Amino acid sequence: MSGTKIMADAELSVAELDTLRLVAGHMIPESSRHGVPGADDPAILADIAGSLDRDASEVREALALVDGLAGGRLAQADPAAQMQTLARFKSTYPALAGTIECVVARCYYRDKRVLESIGMEPRPPFPDGYDVEQGDWSLLDPVRARGRIYRDAG
Repeated sequence: MSGTKIMADAELSVAELDTLRLVAGHMIPESSRHGVPGADDPAILADIAGSLDRDASEVREALALVDGLAGGRLAQADPAAQMQTLARFKSTYPALAGTIECVVARCYYRDKRVLESIGMEPRPPFPDGYDVEQGDWSLLDPVRARGRIYRDAG
């Protein structure tokens, strides 16, 4: 994996990590224009691999399917073929593609460099919170007028 050390307790094999790196890089490529890394950045990839938790089995299944659709290993295909394979994977397995998208986006948007590039402080939302501009609360009037659509538990 080009010298990148991923956390030792990661559940993914080296081959799976390589495929995940390619998938993440295609999803969110590096942007010199915006000064942000791609989702295949070593620090972000390490965060992804270490944060799979309940999604680990689905991610492993998805990576195996991606490699299978690529005819062996996604890493052995040229970039255009990789894009075609990933498009086919997304259309054939939308739920698994959605899982990978969530895992990658969750980790990407907590990276300090990415947060700073979109004007956010790289800190947790609590205890300080964030100022949220007040919106037009009258937009909820149709929902309120509808009345309760649930029953009390219990």
